[in-house]
Amino acid sequence: MVNAVGKEVTIGVLALQGAFREHVRMLEKLGVRAVEVRLPEQLEDLDGLIIPGGESTTMGKLMEEYGLTAPLREFMTKRPVFGTCAGLIMLATGTTEGEQPLLATMDVVVCRNAFGRQVHSFEAPVELYLPEDTLEDFPGVFIRAPWVASCGDGVEVIARCEDQVVGVKQDNLLAVAFHPELTGDTRLHEYFVQMVRQSACASCS
Repeated sequence: MVNAVGKEVTIGVLALQGAFREHVRMLEKLGVRAVEVRLPEQLEDLDGLIIPGGESTTMGKLMEEYGLTAPLREFMTKRPVFGTCAGLIMLATGTTEGEQPLLATMDVVVCRNAFGRQVHSFEAPVELYLPEDTLEDFPGVFIRAPWVASCGDGVEVIARCEDQVVGVKQDNLLAVAFHPELTGDTRLHEYFVQMVRQSACASCS
């Protein structure tokens, strides 16, 4: 079996709306094959997927319009997925602001625009736990950012900012409230790539 560190994988980036190009560039910087995903059939040969930041209500409506909602939920039962900002919202089971189209695969409830609207965007250090027992600082870029209002029992908190939960992990799902793709720090993407490689190796064993 190929070692997880060296396993060749293909990671998709949902490209309906939002900051998908920046994620593609980050993955390519790490030497990982990245493809833009807009249609259900493009999920078939992927080892993992990133759901980028953007406008979550618009993203949810486009997922439904393109017939992606059910295929994405099915994909997440087998492969790792990384959501950033709006991607975190899409993975959540609910929001504190009422109903909107969601994938509802992660046992968290989020507060949308919790740190303020576009004009209140900011950068601040994030307390990051990767692995979970090691505390490091990460440069957090927050743009109309949510935070996690509540977590289910199976959810691990992996990041905090200003005492708010801004990063979570549940099984093969990883999500943060900020934009790591807009920084030069590759640690979160490296961590996700490792998750994808380990999953790909396990499925081949």
